[in-house]
Amino acid sequence: MADTTRSLRFISWNVNGLRAVLKKEPSFTQIFDMLNADVFALQETKLQEGQVELDLPGYHQYWSCAERKGYSGTAVFTREEPLQVVRTIGSSVADNEGRICALEFPGFWFVDVYTPNSRAGLTRLDERMVWDERYRDFLAGLACEKPIVTCGDFNVAHEEIDLARPDDNHESAGFSDEERESFTRLLESGLVDTFRERHPDLGGAYSWWSYRMRARERGIGWRIDYFLVSPQLMPKVTGTAILDDVYGSDHCPVELELEL
Repeated sequence: MADTTRSLRFISWNVNGLRAVLKKEPSFTQIFDMLNADVFALQETKLQEGQVELDLPGYHQYWSCAERKGYSGTAVFTREEPLQVVRTIGSSVADNEGRICALEFPGFWFVDVYTPNSRAGLTRLDERMVWDERYRDFLAGLACEKPIVTCGDFNVAHEEIDLARPDDNHESAGFSDEERESFTRLLESGLVDTFRERHPDLGGAYSWWSYRMRARERGIGWRIDYFLVSPQLMPKVTGTAILDDVYGSDHCPVELELEL
């Protein structure tokens, strides 16, 4: 982002309704201040631009909202002003749902994504596969220009280590063979799962828990929120974490630190 090397902190968080988190204690703005990120990405904001007024001194705010009110939506708050912002990927499905907020900086592309959920019974799986393919192509195009940092709720637990009960959830939305294979293709297209690269054998590391059956309290979760980077950025990764002590949503924030 700047000509001199410095440490940058990135945060990604599916807030599952920003207006709700603003009313909780601690509130979103308190958590935002505490985490002190250089770039803070949100998913599932569930609002239209202008429905909330966030006072975030020192940050530029970029919103990508769904046409449907109260649904989906992404946003990125960044200290450095980007060169440009892209909010669609040219997908034949879900491109009007505010699922992308991509910012170009001098040294890299930053892409915040909220991947469509395949839904109960995998009723949206076909559309999800169309989205995944187009998203891979979109990132590949950006990667021709400069390295990629992409983050968000990818709505898939990639391997069995990434959820508490893989045997019970085989072919559930987020753990179907098709979704897992699609995520593998995304990584094979030229991206690295930063957390798993740093912690290859760490189980019990989850970023989402069902609101039912006290799942979070009992440690029954899924890791579906990721930071992925182009391979040439991996040596510059100085930290990666799942901030599971932060409440307010059914997801917790995930973190990436880079020396750029």
